Amino acid sequence: MRASRIASLVIVGGMVATAAWAEPAQGRGRGAGAPACTTVACDVQGDWERTKTLVLGLVGAMPDDKFGFKPTPAQGTFAERALHVAQIDLALFGTVGGKTPAPAINAKATAKADVLAALQASFDYGAATIKEFTDQQLSERVASLPFLGPTASRLKIIYFSMQHTEDIYGQLVVYLRLNGITPPASNRGV
Repeated sequence: MRASRIASLVIVGGMVATAAWAEPAQGRGRGAGAPACTTVACDVQGDWERTKTLVLGLVGAMPDDKFGFKPTPAQGTFAERALHVAQIDLALFGTVGGKTPAPAINAKATAKADVLAALQASFDYGAATIKEFTDQQLSERVASLPFLGPTASRLKIIYFSMQHTEDIYGQLVVYLRLNGITPPASNRGV
């Protein structure tokens, strides 16, 4: 039992250190510097908010008439890829054992305003759910989606969600750039 607690602390500490190391300079690129935190829960909340700001800014930068854009016929539309973030976040956060009810989203939305509303709702749901847990509760193991194994810590589930969102963010950057749009986080003056 003691060894598993130590291993959990090492993993959590490594995740926090990685997140802190990757934090950009204040006022540049991906937003303001991290808030002053003294808990893992606070670190996670800050990382979630920065991810939310990054994705909503990127999706908001795509013109309304480009939400049906596909780089190739085999790929999903910009709207479909953006909505995939919301759908996966709802599925993952539904497994962490929070009391916050999941929002209903329009998973078939095609209009910019509707896609942004779905993303906003899913990010708000994630933020509210994260705030329900203490550092100790974040390290507790729960049953999640099968690809995460029989059980996973709440922290792993939340960081998997952010990792997945960043993966889709990278795909959406390409969609913007193929349309001649510089992603907001890549603007040098930001």
